[in-house]
Amino acid sequence: NIKHRKMQLSLPLLLLLLAALSPPATSHYSSSTSSPSSVSSSASEWRPARATYYAATNPRDEVGGACGYGDLVKSGYGMATVGLSETLFERGQICGACFELRCVDDLRWCIPGTSIILTATNFCAPNYGFDPDGGGHCNPPNKHFVLPIEAFGKIAIWKAGNMPVQYRRINCRREGSIRFTIDGGGIFISVLITNVAGSGDISAVKVKGSRTGWLPMGRNWGQNWHINADLKNQALSFEVTASDKSTVTAYNVAPRNWDYGQTFEGKQFETP
Repeated sequence: NIKHRKMQLSLPLLLLLLAALSPPATSHYSSSTSSPSSVSSSASEWRPARATYYAATNPRDEVGGACGYGDLVKSGYGMATVGLSETLFERGQICGACFELRCVDDLRWCIPGTSIILTATNFCAPNYGFDPDGGGHCNPPNKHFVLPIEAFGKIAIWKAGNMPVQYRRINCRREGSIRFTIDGGGIFISVLITNVAGSGDISAVKVKGSRTGWLPMGRNWGQNWHINADLKNQALSFEVTASDKSTVTAYNVAPRNWDYGQTFEGKQFETP
């Protein structure tokens, strides 16, 4: 799903492409209080990195990503997304975080005075057939961002290829509430969590049925969380903890008659 392109060269490594998610259904909810979520000042400092772009050659190239968000347009992320090198990806923990990028140090190719805000939705795999300073842009210890060509073109002339940039973590601002897409079968329940404001990335999730206490969920991959529990015919509540330790609790997110493949909305993190 990510193809590097430097000038006219492409890395041979293709990543996982995911099928588009089912169209969302929405449920009303009641919620508890939440703590404001913010990115620490040290995390928001400008830091050096490099960036390349990829261009979709067929419709499936615009779908999916290693964070599990599926169709990025239907999930609300559009083309303002980015794939991260191994050094930045944190094995998927970073999925959903927001970054601001700006082009620097190249008067020929940079578009002056511009920056772009992107959501981490994908992983740029290392290519150990090349040195980090050669074609292995995403090899450790490189901090590398791979953008859709539409996003890359906001800060630099696309012909530039591999560009020096600066980046910083920022708070995510989202329209609407956190979305919970339920999948699985039997007693296996998988929940994809999207549209998260504040820190954007999630460190822990709990689920509660109307006949159970709070049950911790495990990270399956990306922002897909799972549990083995019989929760059918129970209204579901969720407690979501972000990487900055702030938590929101949304009660009765999914009604008693929820079914696999449906998407429901819960409470949203506050952003300063």
